Amino acid sequence: MRIGVLLSGCGYLDGSEIREAVITLLAVDRSDAQATIMAPDLDVGSTNHLTKQPMKEKRNILVEAARIPRGKIVDIQKIKADDLDALILPGGFGAAKHLSNFASHGANATVQGDVERLIKDVHRQGKPVGAICIAPSILATIFGKEGVQVTIGNDAETAQVLEQCGAKHHNRKAEEIEVDERLRMVTTPAYMYDDERLGNIATGIEKLVHRIIGMAKATRM
Repeated sequence: MRIGVLLSGCGYLDGSEIREAVITLLAVDRSDAQATIMAPDLDVGSTNHLTKQPMKEKRNILVEAARIPRGKIVDIQKIKADDLDALILPGGFGAAKHLSNFASHGANATVQGDVERLIKDVHRQGKPVGAICIAPSILATIFGKEGVQVTIGNDAETAQVLEQCGAKHHNRKAEEIEVDERLRMVTTPAYMYDDERLGNIATGIEKLVHRIIGMAKATRM
């Protein structure tokens, strides 16, 4: 199984949430699947993770994301849906700042071109898509008009914005998942629960990965 893992940088304030990304990759590996790790080659603003203040310097998403998989990463422009059996998006604010502009535009958000292309093409081929933490906002932005079923935990304000996009939100705990069988999409809250135990977050992500791989195997049959 070839599972795409789409990163948005390195660090939860301006890129991928590192623990969510690593747990995803570990769960994929333990399922005897192969991860195809990717990110857009874009220069974006950055945040100091110690002070939580914006930094003047810009950083490249692909270069920063390469820190997580030890450089084994490719530009998303080079990836097609035919290369994958499924796609998973770990969270981190990079998903809402750089893979989309959901953080600033809410229900009027748009998704970065290559990210939208790949997600739509994977879905069009009947292959499953998973999204973690705030990344379900990307699914809501793209598939809201189709009434996609998602969870970002129990954040009522964010859930309301997702529903303004047309998505159907369900409150779920960090160790739980929401499965949209019709659209073949799976979501889990992870660090939307900021102070949640890492073990519970890992449980939710592992459930998501296992369900995504199960769906992908069913698609192959």
